[in-house]
Amino acid sequence: METGALLYDPATDKVGEYQDKSGPYALLRPVGGGREWQADPGSLRPATDAERLSAGVRAANARPRTDAPFLVAVTPQPAPDCATCAELTGLRSTARTEHDYSAETDANVLLRKHRSEAHPV
Repeated sequence: METGALLYDPATDKVGEYQDKSGPYALLRPVGGGREWQADPGSLRPATDAERLSAGVRAANARPRTDAPFLVAVTPQPAPDCATCAELTGLRSTARTEHDYSAETDANVLLRKHRSEAHPV
């Protein structure tokens, strides 16, 4: 078995990345990271495309939102005495109050764009 190969373990009904051998066992790690587990090498088989995709989606969904490079954890701040900044901040606040996270993100994107164009550092 090759390190990093995705294998299906029927005993746990999980797909894992092959890490190494430990005595008579194979060590598998969850896709995306996590605690390794021992598996019987005789029962392992290569993961199917559907199993690999499912494991990858599960790992992506488990990551924090700020883990992705296109998301920024810092909320943009409005420039003082700017009507456009105040309007976009109001839109963001309304969206947050209504739990409309898509609209909140849109307002943050527009505020960042406005700040970079109208208020360069």
